[in-house]
Amino acid sequence: LTVRNQEDQRLRRASHDLRTEGTPTCEESLLSMTPTLEEVSTWAQSFDKLMITPAGRNAFREFLRTEFSEENMLFWMACEELKKEANKNMIEEKARIIYEDYISILSPKEVSLDSRVREVINRNMLEPSQHIFDDAQLQIYTLMHRDSYPRFMNSTVYKDLLQSLSEKSTEA
Repeated sequence: LTVRNQEDQRLRRASHDLRTEGTPTCEESLLSMTPTLEEVSTWAQSFDKLMITPAGRNAFREFLRTEFSEENMLFWMACEELKKEANKNMIEEKARIIYEDYISILSPKEVSLDSRVREVINRNMLEPSQHIFDDAQLQIYTLMHRDSYPRFMNSTVYKDLLQSLSEKSTEA
């Protein structure tokens, strides 16, 4: 029983480590990677240009937090990490964590998915692959693009960042 409890504790710690690994807080990330004025200006051209830059994702994530929908970005980022995984055991573990954190109806961070995508994921959880959440990830990406991105472009988060970088560039 003691050995089993120790194993359970080890798995919980590993699971916690996987959940927190690779998701720095916005504050840490923004301090370590300040975007250029040119980079921030390109975010207005397209959602894709925003999403390909770490600073763009972090600024957008900060905005999503103000709208209480940060889980969409966290889910999208977790799916990106899962796609890079090659180890079968790690794929299964990361897929389980993503499922528990973002797909399960019991999760406080549940993302909004249609029933068809949810059913496919439930079936595929028996043998998860790096691409188990591709349809769900696309749905969330599309939701962020159509719904949150236009509001982000008009938000104080974006406008203040653009303004502060404009002021810095005119001082230089």
